Amino acid sequence: QLQASGGGSVQPGGSLRLSCTASGFTLDIYAIAWFRQAPGKEREGVSCIALTDGTTFYKDSVKGRFTISRDNAKNTVFLQMNNLKPEDTAVYYCATSYGYITRATMSRASLYDYWGRGTLVTVSS
Repeated sequence: QLQASGGGSVQPGGSLRLSCTASGFTLDIYAIAWFRQAPGKEREGVSCIALTDGTTFYKDSVKGRFTISRDNAKNTVFLQMNNLKPEDTAVYYCATSYGYITRATMSRASLYDYWGRGTLVTVSS
């Protein structure tokens, strides 16, 4: 299972750190990604990290503000979110893939095998 945590409410410009821990099926996971879904919008890929070599991908709108990292020993992936904006408000989900993920395919939800429950991030003044 996947356990996501760390969501909350912050003012614009604030920071949050999301965590996603995988258990029970961690062998051969290639990548872990963060998606988000805002009210009335489709789910979109935010960032992805390959557990093998640490290669990372980001959605353009979060580059320079979000940083994804991993702790392989703890089967945990983090998403450090800085300088948050109201448009970052969404439910954030983590997902795992056994297959190869590229920058071009990062946002294809069908390529991911397991999904965690979402954690709500609200950015508002």
